[in-house]
Amino acid sequence: MGGGHSSLSISQGSTTCLALSCASSPFQPQESQSNSLNFCSAARFLEPHLPKSSKIFIPKSLLRCSKVHKMQTQVGDSVKSIVDPHDIDPKLVQNLAYDALVWCSLRGLLVGDRNSEKSGTVPGVGMVHAPVALLPMSFPESHWKQACEVAPIFNELVDRVSQDGEFLQESLSRTKKVDPFTSRLLEIHSKMLEINKIEEIRLGLHRSDYMLDEQTKLLLQIELNTISSSFPGLGCLVSELHRSLIQLYKEHIDLDPNRIPTNNAVNQFAEALAKAWNEYGDPRAVVMFVVQSEERNMYDQHWLSASLRERHQVTTIRKTLAEIDALGELRQDGTLVVDGQAVAVVYFRAGYAPSDYHSESEWKARLLMEQSRAVKCPSISYHLAGTKKIQQELAKPNVLERFLENKDDIAKLRKCFAGLWSLDESDTVNDAIEKPGLYVMKPQREGGGNNIYGENVKEALLKLQKEGTGSDAAYILMQRIFPKISHSILMREGIPHKEQTISELGIYGSYLRNKTEVVINQQAGYLMRTKVSSSNEGGVAAGFAVLDSIYLV
Repeated sequence: MGGGHSSLSISQGSTTCLALSCASSPFQPQESQSNSLNFCSAARFLEPHLPKSSKIFIPKSLLRCSKVHKMQTQVGDSVKSIVDPHDIDPKLVQNLAYDALVWCSLRGLLVGDRNSEKSGTVPGVGMVHAPVALLPMSFPESHWKQACEVAPIFNELVDRVSQDGEFLQESLSRTKKVDPFTSRLLEIHSKMLEINKIEEIRLGLHRSDYMLDEQTKLLLQIELNTISSSFPGLGCLVSELHRSLIQLYKEHIDLDPNRIPTNNAVNQFAEALAKAWNEYGDPRAVVMFVVQSEERNMYDQHWLSASLRERHQVTTIRKTLAEIDALGELRQDGTLVVDGQAVAVVYFRAGYAPSDYHSESEWKARLLMEQSRAVKCPSISYHLAGTKKIQQELAKPNVLERFLENKDDIAKLRKCFAGLWSLDESDTVNDAIEKPGLYVMKPQREGGGNNIYGENVKEALLKLQKEGTGSDAAYILMQRIFPKISHSILMREGIPHKEQTISELGIYGSYLRNKTEVVINQQAGYLMRTKVSSSNEGGVAAGFAVLDSIYLV
C-alpha cells in the first residue's frame, strides 16, 4: 500500500536462503553470512574496500559462460531453469550494474536515502537509486493474462461492496471491538450512512497482489489494495530499465525485450485522476495528494503529479492530514477548500495505517474530507472494502453472488482465492495450531512486519485462546503460499547481490464511475517485487524487497 509498505507476505522458508559474505548486505541476517556467494568483486568499482577474493555469480536462469541465454522455458504451467550458472564472465555483471545505476540516475528511478536526514522532506536531497533487480523475472504468460483479465472484475467488485454499508458494518462488527483503528474508520463510515452521504463520483486506483503457488500451479491472491497502491511511477521505470539493458547487451543477453510487458501504470493512474477531476467540473480546483510528513518514496508520487500536469494540465498539491485539519474548511455547498484552494480529488498516499494518525487532528481531517463533495480515492467505504476481513468474507461460499451476477466472472475470481478463514472457525484454528507452517495470521494492518508465520502462528493462537477476550476478531488465517524459488541479482546501494528469491506480482486497476455511468474500468499496469526467499515480509520501502519486472515465458 502506501509508500511501498505493502508486504510480500508469504515465503518458502528460511532454510532456502543463500547467504552473502558482504557484511554490509541489507538482505541477510548477520548470522547467515558465513556460507557466502556474492557480487562484491563485481562492484569493486563502487566499494574499493571489498575483498578481492570475492567471487561473482549470475542467476542461473539468465547467464551461461560469457553469453547470456534465454532465461527459462515453460513446461506446462511450470517454469524450468535451463542454464548452467557456472563459468561466467564477471565483467558482464560489472557492466550491467554500472549501466543500470547510470540509467536510474538519469531517468528518476530514485528513492530517498535513509542515511540523509532531509531525504524524506526535501526533494532532490539525499537521493539513491531505488532497490531493483538487475534483470527481469520470468513469469508464465498464461498467468499474466489471467491476472490482467480479472482486474476489471475486482474493480467492479470493490465498487459494489463499497455501496453495501450493511455488509461492511456487519462483517467488521467483531473486528471493531478489538481493533481501535478499524473502529475509527467504521465510525466515520457510520456517520456517512446516517446523513445518507452519496458518492456520485467514485474513483478507485487498486492493486491486486498475487503469488504463483509452485505445487498447485495456481495464481493466488495475497491481498487487494484499495488505498495508496504504491509504485505506479517507479514500477514503470523498472520495465524500461530492463528493456534498455537487454537491448544494450543484446550480443551477450539472449533475451527479447519485447517479452517484457508494456507498463504504463503512471499515465493510466494519472488519466483516471484527471478524468475524475474533469467529472467534478471545476477547472480551478486541484488534485490533493494526502501524504506523510516524511516520505522517502516521494518520487513515485511526483511522477504522478508530473503526468497530471504535463498530460492533463491539472494542478496538484501535497498536504499531510495535520495540514488538512489546520488549513481545511468545508463550504455550505460541500466544497472542500484547503489553504485557499478548492479540491476536486483527494488522492490518499497516507492514512492507511494507525501510525498516520498521531492525534485527533488527523481523524478530524479524515472526517472533513469524507463529508465533502470532493472525489475521494478512496472513499471510506472503498477503504473498508479492501480490509483483510472483507477479503476473507468475500471468499466464503455464496458471498460473491451478493455482488456479482455473471457466473463466469465469479468463477474467475474464485480461482484466484487462497484459503481464508476467520478465527471463530475452531477446526481451522486447531489445524493451524497443529500445522502452523501451512498458515499465515494476518491482522487488520497495512505495511510490512505485521503478519505472523511459522511457530509464531501456534503461539499467537494459543495465547488468544487462553486470553479469551475476543481479540481473535482482529485477525484472519490465510493459506500459506509456497512460490517457486528463483535466482536473481538484487541491487541496493549500488551493489548487486546474488540471491535465491521469490516474487509477487501486483496488477493495478483503475475504476471511475459517475452515478450509473462507468467511465473507466481497466487493468492499468503492473508491479513486480522480488525478495530473498528467507524473508517473510517484503515491502520495498520497508527494506525487504526490490522492484522488478516480468519476462513472459
